[in-house]
Amino acid sequence: MVDPVLTDPASGTLAEPQVRAMFDRVAGGYDRLNSVMTAGLHHRWRERAVDLAQVGPGDRVLDVATGTGDLAFALARRVGPDGLVVAADFSEQMLQIARRKAQAGAAGPDSGIVRFEQANALLLPHANDEFDVATVGFGVRNFADLDQGLRELARVVHPGGRVVVLEMTTPQRLPLSAFFRLWFDTVVPVLGRLAGDAGAYTYLPNSVRRFPGPQELASRMAGVGLGEIRYVLTAGGIIALHVATVA
Repeated sequence: MVDPVLTDPASGTLAEPQVRAMFDRVAGGYDRLNSVMTAGLHHRWRERAVDLAQVGPGDRVLDVATGTGDLAFALARRVGPDGLVVAADFSEQMLQIARRKAQAGAAGPDSGIVRFEQANALLLPHANDEFDVATVGFGVRNFADLDQGLRELARVVHPGGRVVVLEMTTPQRLPLSAFFRLWFDTVVPVLGRLAGDAGAYTYLPNSVRRFPGPQELASRMAGVGLGEIRYVLTAGGIIALHVATVA
């Protein structure tokens, strides 16, 4: 758990129950604000993560911190009717929205089965080597214990399988770094206030700022036993996609 002294939105750190409660609160407007904040590009970034995952027909995939399910649906379209995607999140309110989207056909025709479950990323209810691939999109920075979360992702994937992490990162080069600060420090909190939860959208930019950069995250992935790690930056350095192989 995170030190309670540091659990406030402005620090970018929250204890696990606070993070769960925050996502339960913002679930209703989560998709809409995501599209506004990313100009709709978050769908393209998720498809890029699926490309890196190299999933194919019949694969079994675990999507951790699935939120409202968009990455899980993209994966399901690749695994086909013989495949399975387990979409896990600790926020029941987010999962309820994901289930409604699934019932409305969000994954599209001929997709794999998507099974939703409420689960803690730090203690996944799955056996060792159960999946071909594990993914996490825009959720790893919310893990109360990053190394334990990465260790669990590696544990549930069989040797030779892949772990893919899609996450925001802080760009280092001008002019994008200046724009990033302006957007996340000024515009995003305003959007949060308009959405009725200023705290959540104050936490967001600060959680990105405190999160390890791409090279450090790659080192942390290596530290839990993952290998063949590589990462790509896109959107001018705002988005990092890491892919690794389970040894």
